[in-house]
Amino acid sequence: MAGSLAVVNIGQLVTLAGSARPRVGDELRELAMVNEAALLIEDGCIVAAGPYGELRSNIPSNAVLIDAEGHCVTPGFVDAHTHLVFAGNRADEFERRIGGTGYQQIASEGGGILRTVRLTRAASEEELLTIARRHRDWLLRAGTTTIEAKSGYGLERETELRMLRVLKRLNAEGPARIVSTLLAAHGVPAEFADRREEYVQWIAEELIPEVAAAKLAAYCDAFCDDHALSIEEARCVLTAALRHGLGLRVHAEQFRENTGAALAAELGAATADHLEAASDETLGLLKKAHVQPVLLPGSVFALGREQYPQARKMIELGLAIVLATDFNPGSSPVASMPFILSLACLKMGLSPAESLMAATLNAAHSLGMGDRVGSLEMRKEADFLIHEFTDYRELMYFIAAPFRPRVFVAGEEVTR
Repeated sequence: MAGSLAVVNIGQLVTLAGSARPRVGDELRELAMVNEAALLIEDGCIVAAGPYGELRSNIPSNAVLIDAEGHCVTPGFVDAHTHLVFAGNRADEFERRIGGTGYQQIASEGGGILRTVRLTRAASEEELLTIARRHRDWLLRAGTTTIEAKSGYGLERETELRMLRVLKRLNAEGPARIVSTLLAAHGVPAEFADRREEYVQWIAEELIPEVAAAKLAAYCDAFCDDHALSIEEARCVLTAALRHGLGLRVHAEQFRENTGAALAAELGAATADHLEAASDETLGLLKKAHVQPVLLPGSVFALGREQYPQARKMIELGLAIVLATDFNPGSSPVASMPFILSLACLKMGLSPAESLMAATLNAAHSLGMGDRVGSLEMRKEADFLIHEFTDYRELMYFIAAPFRPRVFVAGEEVTR
């Protein structure tokens, strides 16, 4: 929004201001809250955030006034791990899992990721754009203003590029910011089941250079698991991505130890995601390499598992934790960041303050955007939420409540 905007009558302003790096340890609880506050915005960027009494005289006479009605204002959520673009759904597999069939068994029978691959390959770019736009809107309505989104349901050139083009178009049209990640190493497609090395080499030697040259992705990801890629296969893909200037993110140790987290540390990845089965030793490697853990409690919940990531141990070790939805059609059909915050508090022992920090400022830093979004302070983009309540802890306390915050991106309201 061009021009001046002033958000006034804010009962509780949660700024998260005060650090140019991701938060660790006790810093995760430092929310830099201001009561009876105001937020001043110029041309989509924050110029001041603080007590209304101090800022009142600085409000331009031509500013558009937004009345927060005494409610709580926080930064917009930053969802650092999603699979936004896919066709179809796997509701029948959801029913099977409820009946006791394991996720990995379904995958071994040609379901899971490969099921969605078949459906996504059959969809046109326009069809995928329409579907992804709907998914984007679900996240946006729940307060997510910046979204990392992966390819990975093509596993061949045309569909992988089609998915990345959809993400580029979504980012261009707004209002949510989209950060794209190439995930052709999500698994090995059926047609390469007996030629795994050939598929991995194709990603490394042909697809990654093409995607990097076209600037279709900022990151490259690989899924290390028994039904996905081995560590050495992932190494081949990720080292090629590094050579071509892409950042690294790694699906690691979701189901068992020693499936990728050490590789993420070795290669200096931005994040290691999942980590439900990571050992204390492996967490130490991530700390030493400054890799941020992206924790995905929605997938543990949706799969009916009990092994949540050791979030408290990670905080004790000084890791800069991140929370994300892992929104996808199979293991985490969860589009609500507030629900993820509730899970993090109830199942991983995070405090409300820690969970909010992990889903905003720390998540922004994991995407290389900590200087632009994730907190409400001078010179950052004015991405913020005016909630229906007066205390930020109500986000987590009222579990799965149908909250409809007023959502602003770059100072412009996008949900009314």
